[in-house]
Amino acid sequence: MPLGRRQRVATVGIAAVATALGLAACSSSSSSSTPASSGSGTAASSSSSSAAALSGTLNGSGSTFQTTFQETAISSFKSVQPNMTVNYGSGGSGKGRTDLASGVTNYAGSDSTIPAAETANFKGKTVLYFPVVIGPITLSYNLSGLSKPLQLSAPVIADIFQGKVTTWNNSAIAADNPGVTLPSTPITIVVRSDSSGTTQNFSLFLMTATPSTWTLGSSSTIKWPSSARAGNGNGGVASAIKSTPGAIGYVDYSDAKASGLTFASIKNKDGNYVAPSASSASAAADGVTIAPNLTFHAVWGTGAQAYPITYQSWVLVYETQPNANDAAMLKAYIGYLLGPMQQMSGSLGYAPLPSSLDQMATTQLSMITS
Repeated sequence: MPLGRRQRVATVGIAAVATALGLAACSSSSSSSTPASSGSGTAASSSSSSAAALSGTLNGSGSTFQTTFQETAISSFKSVQPNMTVNYGSGGSGKGRTDLASGVTNYAGSDSTIPAAETANFKGKTVLYFPVVIGPITLSYNLSGLSKPLQLSAPVIADIFQGKVTTWNNSAIAADNPGVTLPSTPITIVVRSDSSGTTQNFSLFLMTATPSTWTLGSSSTIKWPSSARAGNGNGGVASAIKSTPGAIGYVDYSDAKASGLTFASIKNKDGNYVAPSASSASAAADGVTIAPNLTFHAVWGTGAQAYPITYQSWVLVYETQPNANDAAMLKAYIGYLLGPMQQMSGSLGYAPLPSSLDQMATTQLSMITS
């Protein structure tokens, strides 16, 4: 997303976070009364507000899906730890993992787990996964004159992104949209040019939901049809869709909303067409199976109101840090992401973590050592 848009979104969130945290910052000894049903991270919130004063710099990079969340958190975290500086550079989940493995950063934002091909880069060090946000991947499109927003099913989406369905009035799209007059406009698919967790999760959805149709596999990079147009980051894809009549692409919900894009309702596992939203993403996350290392995926989840292309994003850190100060700073900042920031995630276009998962992640903070 263009920087100006991100700043406008982040500014709203920063102000709201500051208001929400006013009382907590004044009295760290009081008990939180925040309901647990929305993944409020009570323990993490208490830990953040009562932590000893810290000083130093943390650097992170990676997931563009996390950018607004991270920018808002970094600014409002100053009210808790004014002598700490936290930096975050987007660039895609693949870059985040590469930077962490290379020792360039203290933490990585990643929307997917470390692929087998990258494992050796971490030289046997244990990496901890801290889930921080969940959200929908939209199928955003640029098509004027429709009587209502599009509905799309997984097999149709698969054939669009494999270059088999090439015009908007194709009979397969028409079958998903009875009563809607579709134009003969050529379809331009817009995809990510960088190594991307959004790509990983979008392709995982297609591979899981329609294995007999989807042939391109699931990875952070995909060999798309030569006719595809590529954009860097979710913002780059959103911009390309907006400027290209007939375009369709996969963009995270926060960026799609900020860019003013129109997006489709997607047919879920229960057979219902569901629009992307924070609540439909939460519904998809409710039934996920969590591995002991807190990894999971939320695509193609069950539930009548579950949005089927919901994905998740983690902060990745090394279990063993080079010194006690780095360990303490990471605990304080990640605790903040799991606490106060969960309360504000909905206003930023994300879904809060389920409370049970948030508590598991908060407990895992103790594993960060020096």
